[in-house]
Formats: sequence, C-alpha cells, structure tokens
Amino acid sequence: MTEFDPALHRMVPQQRWFEDFALGERFVIPSRTMTTAVFSAFQAASGDTHPVHYDVEYCRARGMPNLLAHGFQTLIHTAPGSGLFPYMVEESLVGFLEQSSRFLKPVYADDTIYPALEVTELTPGRSTGVVTLRSTVFTAPRTGAGGAAEVSHPATARAALNSASPSPIRSPRRRARAQAAGWSSRAHWRCGR
Repeated sequence: MTEFDPALHRMVPQQRWFEDFALGERFVIPSRTMTTAVFSAFQAASGDTHPVHYDVEYCRARGMPNLLAHGFQTLIHTAPGSGLFPYMVEESLVGFLEQSSRFLKPVYADDTIYPALEVTELTPGRSTGVVTLRSTVFTAPRTGAGGAAEVSHPATARAALNSASPSPIRSPRRRARAQAAGWSSRAHWRCGR
C-alpha cells in the first residue's frame, strides 16, 4: 500500500492564482431540482414564514403554479462554493469581498435550476487581484412553456486572490503592522477600489 498524504487529497489537484484566470472563463455549478425539501430547509434556516414559500394553496389562489422560491434560496446555489471554484483557489483565496444580485423571473418548487459563474473582470493589485464573477441561473422549460429562462442576472461575487509571485512588503513600518495583524506578504491585501 502506498503512503497516504492528506496534502494531495484535493478535489482539484492544480491550484490557480490570480494570473491564471481569463475574462469569459465559465464555471458550471451542478444543477438542482428545487424540491419541497429544499424549500423547507431554506424556510427553517432563513426564518421567512411568508406563506408564498410554504403554502401551495396560498400560491395557487394567487395564480402561481407552485411554491415560490425566495430570491436568496435561488441565489445560494450560485455561491462560488457550490462548485469547484473554491477548490481551485484553496491556496490563493484571501476572501470573498462582496456579492450583489437581481432577480428577473420566479423559480417555483419542482423547477430545475442550472447555475454558472463567469469571470467578467480581473483587477490586479500589488500582491493580490480581485476576480469578479457574474452568476446566472437558468431554469429548465416547464411543460407547455417556452425555452429555458434566465432567472438571476446580474449577480456578481468578488473574490480577492493572491498572485503567484506577490511583491514583498518593503516598508519596515508596513511590514511590522502586517506581521502584528497576522498577515504575511502573500496575504497582504487592500479592499480599496
């Protein structure tokens, strides 16, 4: 039997750094059918007790075919952590900086959603860079409906990633402050725009 090394036990063996990303690059996230169990779990976690999210008869009385998904219930399936992205950047990820979204069309119970991320902006810094990801969610066509509908656009997430070869913190005063804050030159970053 060969020796086991936990450091080699990775979802994605090749790590990526800021410079490794390209505009237009897509990351598909697994599809998911929005079952009533997903609705129940989200309702319990969110505390949203509006009947549009859990009472089918309430929804039908208002012309909806089924339970209406909360916007964030759909959005959570576009989180970069829903796919392989965080495994690609395990060593370079500094942190997620922000997220914003708009909801264009409803998602109902039993809809199947198809989320994806696309790199739309790359903003280099001194030792890190910011990757902006646009997320989209499409639904499969319902019986008697037209083609797939885009239901979430534009949602964006911004992540700070280290560069493969960051420049060291050269100022002794800044280096001392960074070390006191627990930063190394590889993890030194600014959130400023």
